[in-house]
Amino acid sequence: MTRRLSQGFLFAACLASLFCAQPPSPPAQPATPAPPPSAGSVVEKVPALKAIVPGDAKIEKLGEGFIFTEGPVWVKEGGEGLLFSDIPNNRIMKWTPDGKVAEFRKPSGYTGPPAPAGAFVGSNGLTLDKESRLIICEHGDRRVTRLEKDGKLTVLADKYQGKRLNSPNDAVYKSDGSLYFTDPPYGLFDEKKKELDFQGIYRLTADGKLQLMNKELSRPNGLAFSPDEKTLYVANSDSEKKLWMAYDVAANGTLAKGRVFFDVTAEKEDGLPDGLKVDTQGNVYCTGPGGVWVFSPDGRHLGTIKPTEVPANCHWGDADGKTLYMTARKGLYRVRLSIPGVRP
Repeated sequence: MTRRLSQGFLFAACLASLFCAQPPSPPAQPATPAPPPSAGSVVEKVPALKAIVPGDAKIEKLGEGFIFTEGPVWVKEGGEGLLFSDIPNNRIMKWTPDGKVAEFRKPSGYTGPPAPAGAFVGSNGLTLDKESRLIICEHGDRRVTRLEKDGKLTVLADKYQGKRLNSPNDAVYKSDGSLYFTDPPYGLFDEKKKELDFQGIYRLTADGKLQLMNKELSRPNGLAFSPDEKTLYVANSDSEKKLWMAYDVAANGTLAKGRVFFDVTAEKEDGLPDGLKVDTQGNVYCTGPGGVWVFSPDGRHLGTIKPTEVPANCHWGDADGKTLYMTARKGLYRVRLSIPGVRP
């Protein structure tokens, strides 16, 4: 009897230990790293901006270590990515979606004798033609060129009425195949070599004729067509007259007298009207004092996208064209938007 009780007691004790034992702790999970903070901010001027910039939009910094970035354009041939100019370094860089940045072309805009340190002699504005060939505004060599598929350069424009251009700055194609570009003197480290006594907006026709469209602006810079091509927007990068102009485009491609689209001469933040782009709904994105100013087609300021460096230009990228890439001083930035942009 005593033996059976002892065995029963031991059996019960074993059962109790099984039920009372603590379950093994789950394996420790690695901590999820916090997402990087936004590299800038968005300032909403009117509620209509929400239809363009999502509430959770975050500005990302993609690269740094350049001197002055400009002229971004999204390309597909040779691998998708963003080409952009690093002007004083006289080179074109390429950012790819894997996060890498590599040199694409050097020299990009100047092949002359050594220029003063920091001179803006490299390429500036970049765009694509209908065959996806790269169009380059070359500051130092004072010309507009086309990079052929075999790597050779074709000069599209370098003189007007026998005189050398100043330093072509930015360019945009119209659907009829004509190329419009601006020609301020920023790339001339020696302005005594300036041969033209004005800063022009030009049109290079599809058959190669160079036409002067306007010579009234003191510093014409970025330019873009409205989606219907009835309006050409042009930035004037003059510290004494900081504004964006709008020109009616005639059926023959000429420009009517311009009107002021928006004037920011009184703004105190760093930056001048510079590069600009439009989206498919006609909103205009203009780099200027403090950031990228977003306007409705009727010239209403909706808000400003402000990366941590003042941007000089912007362009649409990614497969859906809804990412706005911004070249800003020494860095490259982007932000996802809700409306795709117009791009070549």
